[in-house]
Amino acid sequence: MELRDGSIELRPWNGDDAEAIYEACQDPEIQHWISVIPRPYTREHARAFVAAADPDRQQLAIVEDGRVVGAMALREINRGTGRIGYWCVSGERGRGIATRALRQLCRHALDELGLERLELTTDTDNLASQRVAEKAGFQREGVLRSHLRHPDGRRRDAVMFSLLPGELR
Repeated sequence: MELRDGSIELRPWNGDDAEAIYEACQDPEIQHWISVIPRPYTREHARAFVAAADPDRQQLAIVEDGRVVGAMALREINRGTGRIGYWCVSGERGRGIATRALRQLCRHALDELGLERLELTTDTDNLASQRVAEKAGFQREGVLRSHLRHPDGRRRDAVMFSLLPGELR
C-alpha cells in the first residue's frame, strides 16, 4: 500500500530505510515520548525493525522528496477499531507533515479498510502530538491514568483521542 498527498508519501518500510530509522531514533524527543524504542537504539535494532515490518499491519514510512521524515502505524485492535501511532524527525517537525500523513492514513482506514473508530494516545505532556491529532479531527476523550510505562519504569497518564467516520478534517 502506498498513499500520497502531494509531496508526502506513506509507503511500506524497505531495507534502505534502516539508516534513516537509526538516525531518527537517536533523537531524545522520540526516545522520550515513544517508550517502546530500545535504549540505546542501535543499527541492528533498525535493521530488525525493517525486516519485521508487516505491511498488513500498516507500518509505514513517511517520505518527502525521497527522504524518510517520519513513521506512521495502524493496527486493528478489535473488529472495526484501529489504533494509530506516529513520529516525525526533529528537523521536520512543525511543518504539518505528521498531520498530512495522519489524514492520509485515516482516510485509508475509514474509507478503504472500513474501520469505524480510530484511536490514538499521547502522553499528557506531549502537546505537539496532541495538536497533530486535533488538526486531523480527532476528539479528546479523556485521560487514561497510569497508561504508559516509560523506560525508567515510571508510569504516566495518557490522553485518549478518537476519530469516527465523518470527522476527518
